[in-house]
Amino acid sequence: MTNGKPYFPAPDASSHYFFVGIGGSGMMPLAMILAGRGATVAGSDRTLDAGRLPAKFDDLAAKGVTLFPQDGSGVTSADQIVVASAAIESTVPDIVAADALGAPRMSRAELLSQLFNASVLPIGVAGTSGKSTVTGMIGWILHACGRAPTVMNGAVMKNFAAPDAPFASALVGEGEAFVSEVDESDGSIALYHPKIAVLNNVSLDHKSLEELRSLFGTFAAKAVTTVVNVGDAESAALAMSLPRDRLVTFAIDASADLRAENLAPEPFAISFDLVKGGERHKVRLSVPGRHNVANALAALGAARAAGVPLAEAIQAIEGFVGLKRRFERVGTAGGVAVIDDFGHNPDKIAATLETLHAFPGRLLVLFQPHGYGPLKVMRHDLVAMFAERLAADDVLVLPDPVYQGGTVSRDVTSADIVAEIAATGAQAVHIADRAGAAAHLVALARPGDRIVVMGARDDTLSQLAAEMLAKLA
Repeated sequence: MTNGKPYFPAPDASSHYFFVGIGGSGMMPLAMILAGRGATVAGSDRTLDAGRLPAKFDDLAAKGVTLFPQDGSGVTSADQIVVASAAIESTVPDIVAADALGAPRMSRAELLSQLFNASVLPIGVAGTSGKSTVTGMIGWILHACGRAPTVMNGAVMKNFAAPDAPFASALVGEGEAFVSEVDESDGSIALYHPKIAVLNNVSLDHKSLEELRSLFGTFAAKAVTTVVNVGDAESAALAMSLPRDRLVTFAIDASADLRAENLAPEPFAISFDLVKGGERHKVRLSVPGRHNVANALAALGAARAAGVPLAEAIQAIEGFVGLKRRFERVGTAGGVAVIDDFGHNPDKIAATLETLHAFPGRLLVLFQPHGYGPLKVMRHDLVAMFAERLAADDVLVLPDPVYQGGTVSRDVTSADIVAEIAATGAQAVHIADRAGAAAHLVALARPGDRIVVMGARDDTLSQLAAEMLAKLA
């Protein structure tokens, strides 16, 4: 918006963009894509001002992005398009400066959706869980098969990471495809017009199920081809409203266009049979868990809809090595493995716990909730999930939720969640300070244990996992 006026230019190389909060997981790859396409990009971030995660900002600077303190000094012209996420308050000096100059303002979602909708082949990945992984899988398949896609992800794709690109959450290609995860949490999914839509699953996270059904259903109905997980009850119900000739279904051990059977788990991989009509293909993924089989089916369905032959897509996906913070093995010390994971809602956490419980060893889980608002929404489902999924000797520790400043209602706290989980008989502890929570688990650890660090909206969780590994050593 520009002082209440909509501003929707066609993004091009001549534009000048200023990102407020440029280090965010949704902002950084968008800035990378614009810089890679020749636009002038600058930005600020409170994490940069605090001196945290310097490598991330060094990487942005190496890509030609100019960085400023978040004090308004970088916003100097009414020709700059100022981009901010919903988390940025109107009192932030950069926003105050933009308003004073009359600089046009856009949300992250407005800008991303314009780039997405303007592409020849927009492929949108939606769902409560698995979006980043499926986006990375589709991007890798298209890249490996010579389609040169542009990919916008909320996580670092390890296949594209390199010493000169350590934060590869975006890929800039010359091909027709623009692959992006789309976010339902703020309702911005409504801005996207995919030609190929993927719907992984529908479950509680930020919004009520009624709101989610409406958002996901409208998104799916826009596409020429919609790839839907009919193994998920809510997604299957939405699929019933779509014309069959525009639908590609997938499921594990259930009737679907793409079906997975004979799953064979390994500690950090999984194999299965892919059945399509009368065809049967052996597939081995380099990422573990039943949930990743579902993710792979979604990606293969989307790749086929984009014109990639199934055999080529299968060969490519076997080379997909995963994302940072998605069941990422940080290392092993003293017989204790440390795993860094993005799990933050009941479905994601349950999938990780199920994958780990397929093999021996106690779980020591540090779960940092990603905000007081989501904690209130997910309260009962989180408690029920942990009560069901934690084994008798597992230990769960919750520090206080992520807090990035501003006013927030604290109706439900980590202490409330822990009290309800502990009442079911599970071992759950509230330690408000995150460093104290980590130290508690390190002190408990013994050979054969797996420590899992879980949570979202906080890049420093990866540092915490690395620090825990170092202490174990």
